Amino acid sequence: MDVDAGAGTQAGHDAGADDDALDDHQRWREPVALPGLRHTSRRRRPSDKPPPLPRELGLSGRLWTVAIVALVAFLVLLFTLPIGDWLERSENQFLIWLSGIRTAVLTPVAKFLAGIGAEWPNRIARWGVIVVLIVFKRWRHLFVFVATVLLVTWLVAQLHLVAPRARPLGVTIIGSWEGFAFPSATVAAAAITLLGILYTLLVPGNARRFGKWAAGVLLGLLLIANWYLAVDHPFDDLVAVVLGVALPLLAYRTFVPNSVFPVAYRTGRSAHLDLGGARGDAIRQACAEQLGLDVVEVKPFGLRGSGGSTPMRITVAGDPDQILFGKLYAKTHLRADRWYKLGRTILYGALEDEKPYSSVRRLVQYEDYVLRVMHDAGLPGARSYGFVEITPGAEYLLVTEFLEGSVEITDAEVDEAVIDDALLIVRRMWDAGVAHRDVKPANIMVRDGRVLLIDVAFGELRPSPWRQAVDLANMMIVLALRSSPDLVYARAIEIFSPEELGEAFAATRSVTVPTQSRSMMRRQRKAGMDVLRRFRELAPPRPPIAIQRWSFQRVALTVGALFGALVLWVLLLANLQSGAL
Repeated sequence: MDVDAGAGTQAGHDAGADDDALDDHQRWREPVALPGLRHTSRRRRPSDKPPPLPRELGLSGRLWTVAIVALVAFLVLLFTLPIGDWLERSENQFLIWLSGIRTAVLTPVAKFLAGIGAEWPNRIARWGVIVVLIVFKRWRHLFVFVATVLLVTWLVAQLHLVAPRARPLGVTIIGSWEGFAFPSATVAAAAITLLGILYTLLVPGNARRFGKWAAGVLLGLLLIANWYLAVDHPFDDLVAVVLGVALPLLAYRTFVPNSVFPVAYRTGRSAHLDLGGARGDAIRQACAEQLGLDVVEVKPFGLRGSGGSTPMRITVAGDPDQILFGKLYAKTHLRADRWYKLGRTILYGALEDEKPYSSVRRLVQYEDYVLRVMHDAGLPGARSYGFVEITPGAEYLLVTEFLEGSVEITDAEVDEAVIDDALLIVRRMWDAGVAHRDVKPANIMVRDGRVLLIDVAFGELRPSPWRQAVDLANMMIVLALRSSPDLVYARAIEIFSPEELGEAFAATRSVTVPTQSRSMMRRQRKAGMDVLRRFRELAPPRPPIAIQRWSFQRVALTVGALFGALVLWVLLLANLQSGAL
């Protein structure tokens, strides 16, 4: 009897152990463990299947890529096999036949249509594109447009020197021409201008579809006019079309894809990507397959205070539905981070020992890791649930807790309890060896009288003492903007020593204060209160801590930037004189 009871007890323990193991396995399988949340089965993507949002050239891009390869292969055969004479005779016979249908009515029309490739209309159109792109601050489209114009123009000029070809022989040329025939400079000029208008000014949809048909018709009319006037050989124009269409098309699809750099005439930051359409579907698919989340809705959220990512509110199916927070990172944000750090190094030197992120994956991995470190250290903020891959190497989504019921500190009542809580967070960050590096009102939330920190993308582990001091000063500035410098200093002296407070404001300059805080400080100065000056009056006097440091790296980057700007200016002047722009 006792044995049976013991066996039953042992079996119960085994069953309990199995249940515990199952629970542990379940917790491991579902990283987002919220009450009532409905999970889907996570699936590994097979190696031969596309990602949620593949980055493709599209059918037209692939066709034009094939056209470039075919053109190169034909040119190799043309120069290696004795088929050049046959091609020349065939083209001349065609042009002679076409000249036989010339009439007094068609000739003026052909000469007018040949003006599509003339220098002055293309120059006007190109500068129109440049002006519009500058007005709407679409700098990346501007750089790609100018680069394609210069590249194709240079390539056509080089081909004129490498493979000089005379104008058609045996037929009367009745149009204007200049230089060698192969490839046609006028056709290439018109093609790159039309492609630039299509992919930098026209919004995808009906406008761009109509624009593609219109550009095709204009190029076709230009080709027919050149053949009618016997200005070009057909092969000269066809090669120019491939160069003037294929190369710019591939450049626009590669460097300014519409999914990342949309052509839009609306206000807003370029860092904020469109969350609808194919990208919205990809986010739902990625969350289901990689995190087991049944996403019901994805909406932009908190765009005002975000410039380095696309923040969003994610509704997940459950009983009831749950709200999560997401930050979408793309290559645009990675490049912005690189340019920011490069520019800061030139202007102020190496303030900290930090390096640009090598990839978008590294960027999102780092923020996910910092969130977990801060959570483990007991620092109040959003808990990370991991990240998902949207486009390999290009787009990743970080999924975190949504701080329901919290408000930005600018919309909260800041009393002594809130001030103490915020200052204690800085002290705990110091103790944990973590720096936030972007302490501003938009990144400080208040819920039920408690302070929460968000957006640790710029966070740093084992930061420099200078960075820790700047974090303290920025936190005190934010609190003083919502209360008073005297009250904040009186509470800070209970947590930090006078020497630490003096160091904080000795290390603080306008460049170390985030833009949002600086703009609020300017408004308060106009009202008669200079927050930073008051803090320096209260803190023990200390000589300013120098932040502008010269180094070999800073000197080299500065010289390189000036030299690069000079080279670009010289190239721009040269192309203005040659008529490329």
